[in-house]
Amino acid sequence: MKSAALQDEKIAWFRSLEPVQPAEMLGLWKGAGIPSGHPLDGVLENLGWFGKRFHADMRADALLFQWRPGRLVAIEPGFFPIGLAIRAAPFGRTAIARSGFSYLQKACRARGTTASLKLQTLEDAATAAMIYDRQPIVDYFRRICEDELAGMMCVRGDIRRYFFKLRRVDAASRPRDR
Repeated sequence: MKSAALQDEKIAWFRSLEPVQPAEMLGLWKGAGIPSGHPLDGVLENLGWFGKRFHADMRADALLFQWRPGRLVAIEPGFFPIGLAIRAAPFGRTAIARSGFSYLQKACRARGTTASLKLQTLEDAATAAMIYDRQPIVDYFRRICEDELAGMMCVRGDIRRYFFKLRRVDAASRPRDR
């Protein structure tokens, strides 16, 4: 399926889901990309992306990566301009990128939360949205089921959408922070 048709299919699917309130998203979530023809498909997973964490003060760790088994590190998204990340996506799916990123994680570690969680209107429906502090990115969320959400990343000035799922991590299986 051509990427434009696949994008349209995923957008229609996302629109069909129920909105979610920001307060319902608090906690740790394990992420996985949803193939949609976006250049970033597969990149985050290759680099060891774990997911996202939403705090009670409506702040978020936008990019959590698996550092070691059972250990997480929050990365500062501002270190990698999104336009450059999209252009470098083919490299981001390589073993060399995966290996190199594992060494860069300490230098790219966030010094605090990196995004805000708010209620925003998307096509006439108010739903939770995560607004990045240092990137022109908004992730919108919709409910798949009680413990699973769909995310749609929108980059200002780019009509393509990146899709992902988040599954709530229960307290017993939570990895520790680095």
